[in-house]
Amino acid sequence: MSEGAIAEAGLEADEAKRGFTRASVVNVLGNAIKIVVEAAVGLAFGSVALLADAAHSVADLVASVVVFVWGRSVYDDPDEAHPHGHQRVEPLAALFVGSVIVLLGLNLLYESARGVLEGPGVTFSPLLIGALLFAIADMYLLYWYTVRVNETIGSSALDALAVDCRNDIYTSIAALVGVIGVFFGYATLDAAAGGLVSVLVVYQGFEIGRENVSYLIGAAPSDEQRRQVADVLRSHPAVSGVHDLAVFYDGTDLEVEAHVEVDGELTLIEAHDIETELVMSLRSLDDVGDVHLHLDPAGIGEWKDAIDD
Repeated sequence: MSEGAIAEAGLEADEAKRGFTRASVVNVLGNAIKIVVEAAVGLAFGSVALLADAAHSVADLVASVVVFVWGRSVYDDPDEAHPHGHQRVEPLAALFVGSVIVLLGLNLLYESARGVLEGPGVTFSPLLIGALLFAIADMYLLYWYTVRVNETIGSSALDALAVDCRNDIYTSIAALVGVIGVFFGYATLDAAAGGLVSVLVVYQGFEIGRENVSYLIGAAPSDEQRRQVADVLRSHPAVSGVHDLAVFYDGTDLEVEAHVEVDGELTLIEAHDIETELVMSLRSLDDVGDVHLHLDPAGIGEWKDAIDD
């Protein structure tokens, strides 16, 4: 890789880290503001719905802080303790967020069931509606901003935070339905709506966990992504064949390993140039990080028992 390409890659990594940091900080502040507003109004008028929604955001705040402190390390350079970099930290942080979402969803389901059985006790006030509308607007802006920043970063941790913000909108809407129900004398609407939303929250948390577990265990990508890698290798005019191709996740990045067959009469410099061209072509694909290629002389039959990929 040329010095110019290395410098450009370094600038892109720095910009991604700055964007990740900004989005993480905004998530922390957005959740903190929501907690203060909902908790203050909920305590003032005895609204369990608002207090539960505020408590939900306390865990969201913890998740945002974890992503901010922990998730940024994915952009750090490899070191002696982590020679392959820190790519697995990001899905680990996202897995934590997903686990928090599942636990909160289950807690919300429990609170909803208890509310149906015991009945809520709340004094209606227009401030209850105002606080919930503020919370919905706050979470929508936070969701919109996080998604927008993540369009250029592609962070699974930020994606998990965005999903959590979207779930917060649903829980606040459920609380709003409950408060409106209190106004019209149907207080049990709060518990019923909360139960429906809690199922969605749990489902979203499981989906985040499932996706990021696959990143952590080095699962294979889609067949289409694997074909793209194979096509790039085979499209080079100096390549006679490809075998022992392995494409798998290392964190959220794809790692590629392959044996590539080339003319055995090439000089070492010519072979090196071909390898460099192949590596650069593969790294230009979406999500591809490390590439490890072994050049074999074509025609010697060393790979005759290997399955051609």
